[in-house]
Amino acid sequence: MRVGIADTTFSRVNMGKIAIDELKKHASVSFERYTVPGIKDLPVACKKLIEEYRCDICMALGMPGGKEKDRICAHEASAGLITCQLLTNKHIIEVFVHEDEAGSDTELAWLAEQRTREHALNVIKLMRPGTLEREAGTGQRQGFPDAGSARQ
Repeated sequence: MRVGIADTTFSRVNMGKIAIDELKKHASVSFERYTVPGIKDLPVACKKLIEEYRCDICMALGMPGGKEKDRICAHEASAGLITCQLLTNKHIIEVFVHEDEAGSDTELAWLAEQRTREHALNVIKLMRPGTLEREAGTGQRQGFPDAGSARQ
């Protein structure tokens, strides 16, 4: 399996490096990394990783700012990533950490690392069909504590 890692220079944390580190810890996969300026560049980066670099699955890593225009840009990037998934029939795991999710730079860095690492594990699980079925309905959250199941 080949994993595509698309990340941005706009991010304040090197999320691509973290993703690669986590993938190496848990699976024997090859990967390609493609770094772009910002989150709206991620859809084409993922499409290139899938079509030109022959990746089987991608991670799209980005850190939108905390302003309203940043939320709009994140939404546009998400829509582009969904379109890319539909065009290529490949999963793209979107890993966005919004700057306003954290109260300090330390918390922001922690959240970016946690969310990236947990989603890297999701990539590995997606490559092993049936693995995620055991977690269905368990309220998994990436970065923050899991919500748990609503059924007791």
